[in-house]
Amino acid sequence: MDTRTKPIHTIDIKQGSNSIPHESAHLHVSGEAIYVDDIRELSGTLHCALGLSEKAHAKIESIDLTAVIKMPGVIAVFTADDIPGVNDCGPILHDDPILADGLVQYVGQPIFVVVAQSHVEARRACRIARIKYAELPAVLTPQHAKRKNSYVIPPMQCTQGDAGEKLAQAPRRMQGEFNIGGQEQFYLESQVSYAIPKEDDCIYLYCSTQHPSEMQHVVAHSLNLNSNQVTVEMRRMGGGFGGKESQSALFACVASICAKKLNVPVKIKLDRDDDFMITGKRHCFYYEYDVGYDDQGLILGVRINMVSRAGFSTDLSPPVAARSVCHFDNAYYLSDVDIRACCGKTNTQSNTAFRGFGGPQGAIAIEYIIDNIARALGKDPLAVRKLNFYGKSDRNMTPYGQRVEDNVIHELVAELEKSSDYAARRKAIRQFNETSPILRKGIALTPVKFGISFNVKHYNQAGALVHVYLDGTILVNHGGTEMGQGLNTKVNQVVAGELGVNISSVRATAAQTDKVANTSATAASTGADLNGKAAQDAARQIKTRLIHFLADKYEIIPADIVFRDDSVEIGMQSISFVDVIKDAYQARVQLWSDGFYATPKIHWDKENMKGRPFYYFAYGAGVSEVIIDTLTGEWKLLRGDLLHDAGNSINPAVDIGQIEGAYIQGMGWLTTEELWWNQDGRLMTHAPSTYKIPAVNDCPGDLRVKLYNNMNREDTILASKAVGEPPLLLPFSVFFAIRDAVASVGGYRINPDLDAPATCEHILNAVTAVKQACSQ
Repeated sequence: MDTRTKPIHTIDIKQGSNSIPHESAHLHVSGEAIYVDDIRELSGTLHCALGLSEKAHAKIESIDLTAVIKMPGVIAVFTADDIPGVNDCGPILHDDPILADGLVQYVGQPIFVVVAQSHVEARRACRIARIKYAELPAVLTPQHAKRKNSYVIPPMQCTQGDAGEKLAQAPRRMQGEFNIGGQEQFYLESQVSYAIPKEDDCIYLYCSTQHPSEMQHVVAHSLNLNSNQVTVEMRRMGGGFGGKESQSALFACVASICAKKLNVPVKIKLDRDDDFMITGKRHCFYYEYDVGYDDQGLILGVRINMVSRAGFSTDLSPPVAARSVCHFDNAYYLSDVDIRACCGKTNTQSNTAFRGFGGPQGAIAIEYIIDNIARALGKDPLAVRKLNFYGKSDRNMTPYGQRVEDNVIHELVAELEKSSDYAARRKAIRQFNETSPILRKGIALTPVKFGISFNVKHYNQAGALVHVYLDGTILVNHGGTEMGQGLNTKVNQVVAGELGVNISSVRATAAQTDKVANTSATAASTGADLNGKAAQDAARQIKTRLIHFLADKYEIIPADIVFRDDSVEIGMQSISFVDVIKDAYQARVQLWSDGFYATPKIHWDKENMKGRPFYYFAYGAGVSEVIIDTLTGEWKLLRGDLLHDAGNSINPAVDIGQIEGAYIQGMGWLTTEELWWNQDGRLMTHAPSTYKIPAVNDCPGDLRVKLYNNMNREDTILASKAVGEPPLLLPFSVFFAIRDAVASVGGYRINPDLDAPATCEHILNAVTAVKQACSQ
């Protein structure tokens, strides 16, 4: 179908003066940005690759590596028996071996490592090992895990009110099932680590990771070293999306173990296929729900059981599940609710963090339920959504006991509904569908309420160092990691603003564990919130010292000293920032400082699933219009209207980019990106040839993005709000627009049985099912 139109890309940026380019943009476009694999290799550097399991669940009866060792270029082969310390890289529980030891639990699990002169030689040698297995029964799906009662941790539950009673008394009731698939992170730069042995048994590790401190810990444990003997450096990643939060640990450990054993630098970098086969993805979810509601669509009670595919080990599945529970409500008040979440233990890759961290999987369930309710009542789903929105002064308590104090969802949705011309377009689409038997259009408007903070309280802290040099330039080091999201750019802006200098004077350096210690992962959309505040604290301490110095020198009150425009205004005179720094240095004023920040107000009882896990909420809404071909299942996104709450945006251009990227990435998760394992537990969609991320042609020809004008009421960095994860929920509107188009085949009377991802095949099956239901 030809739906080509003249592309329209509208961006509304009111705070344009803050929209400076990404601090590494000039390096990105020139090819000069240095990633781990670009670091000049030291003389004698060797390369390693991993030998992987061919079975989903089996005991290893024997391993014959004779032929492997004889391969050209091979220097050494190591197994679990050669690990000096602990054979584990699990971030929570110790159930994630670096190398399998006697038991394999998924196809792709590393069993041994080959070290060779080149990457190609190491990888080629891995393929000829002879391993004898004794196969065991395998669990491959969340449904199978539920039937077998196979979980990595005990199930969790969050309740409010009496869901059972409200369900029994509800005038209307609906029950059903729903499936959401997982998603590969598909970062452009695959997993890579480069370990260099240093004097006194120390290791220096370059690692593409979102969590340098965690890599420091696991490497130290695997080598039986102290943390102060391991230094991890991370300048930039070629994407992370959560896939390099905990899962980079295995590769950090493998490279470090080989380097330590052979006393030479060793690098490991994964081929895309191996990265797919070894690493975990976004958790897929299976839902069973029971909802009671009235004739208007107001939800009276709901019970839901969510089972995720955790994979073979725990990894980060518990906090992912907890976050899904805490986002099931999305933007809706649920007075009586029973939410249960289980982490199914399956013989597949151990699933992990991915942008949204369980929040999208939780929120889409209630959206699916509301979409069904609206169709059952013959109402516009938007009307039912608005009816169930959280209130301001009442109806504002979440199921987990946090009061929603900053609710702007009513105003935000109203603004988007008007600016997108939603009502008129919905009417026009209905008219189009009445006269178009083959091509059908659909439209949907879905809201977002997303909590910001780590659920684990002690992760909500950050440190930074700020150095001011005699030429007036400034160097910043903080615990966050740059993965293309613009964190360093924002931190630089914060420091420049605090000291009143041009952004060109500020430079951010690589995250290093010997600079800022005990850092949290750059995750949960907290990178700028935490590290921006820490850097601001450090810069403010320096400024305070300078103000006191100048007040004493010029006999003026501190309030009359102002830093701005690369100068310092001291009463009626103005002195350049550089001259002030030189004078302060000669007066022995400390021109560097450390900074620290800990998020206030948050607390969480993980046993009872009650508390205040989030410092604040970010809001948004999206309208999507699609067209489908009912003969083939082919579809196209025609237009997207996005309105998102970034608070007082530090850098609107960066934030707009994050919103656009999240919208398209989330659309891929819900439509084209299908992970498929065969009956033997082998992932068959393990390369771009079979796993389809959105391409340029999948983006809408008409995309309109605007930031909602809303200062953060909490004391965040410059009153901004996090923007990494929340907009990934905006493309819910794409999925439900597709569902709207499919429902039109049956006169909007039947709820389509459409799971996600809504691939062309699944759309066609749903269309067929609706037609068959109408004919009965």
